[in-house]
Amino acid sequence: MDLPESYKPSLLERLSTLLLRAPEDREQLVRLLHGAYEKSLLDADALSMMEGVLQVSERQVREIMIPRAQMDVIDISVTPEKFIPYVIEKAHSRFPVTDGDKDNIIGILLAKDLLRYYAGEEFNVRDMLRPAVFVPEAKRLNVLLSDFRSNRNHIALVVDEYGGVSGMVTIEDVLEQIVGDIADEYDFDEDEDNIIRQDETRWRVKADTEIAALNEVLGSMFSDDEYDTVGGLILKAAGQLPKRDDHFRIADYDFTVLRADSRRLYSLLVEHKPEVAAIAE
Repeated sequence: MDLPESYKPSLLERLSTLLLRAPEDREQLVRLLHGAYEKSLLDADALSMMEGVLQVSERQVREIMIPRAQMDVIDISVTPEKFIPYVIEKAHSRFPVTDGDKDNIIGILLAKDLLRYYAGEEFNVRDMLRPAVFVPEAKRLNVLLSDFRSNRNHIALVVDEYGGVSGMVTIEDVLEQIVGDIADEYDFDEDEDNIIRQDETRWRVKADTEIAALNEVLGSMFSDDEYDTVGGLILKAAGQLPKRDDHFRIADYDFTVLRADSRRLYSLLVEHKPEVAAIAE
């Protein structure tokens, strides 16, 4: 039967066409997926997600975890009135709680549970803690994702071969390996400016902001000879794709990565700190 020129195959039909030739190994499967993309059977987002799924089945927790040194934690000995400003500043939904140091994590505090403190109820941090889940560095990401889903858990502490805490990983970190960056509290609206002033010395900056534009707003003198964008400037300083919360010092400014995934750098916090350079001299 002849099909009309306006006929468009359904997603199921396109996938069936894609899978008619069964690949013999992973490399052949990747080539087949790219071939399907080139023939417009898959769009760029679908291709990217399929490649992400393949990577998740091969990668380990140690490759995407937030390192121990960059973990934002709360010490059980600190009173709520002292650590709540820290919780507000970091803006995470969950915080590991320690008793002494980061090797002794006694539970997870959900930021929403702090509403009880403001409600005037009797508040004891230990009573609010959720159990902490520990996973080895070598755990496969696909297995971890399955555990997150079945246990309805969103965060896990990563331990090394000696039982010490080496970092932490969230369900968002794993999902971002498949779908790319997930919008969070540091998102810019599409219509927002690339540079948003936070206070007298700090700005939120999109990574694709031109260096010339940054210099104009901040009064800085960053060179754009090698790179056109702020993201390029940070990539040069890092020598690799940085992770969220990574810090870099360039001239009189501190750069902190606010949003990044395994593929792209999205936004940064830029803080003017000339006194740091003066002390270093």
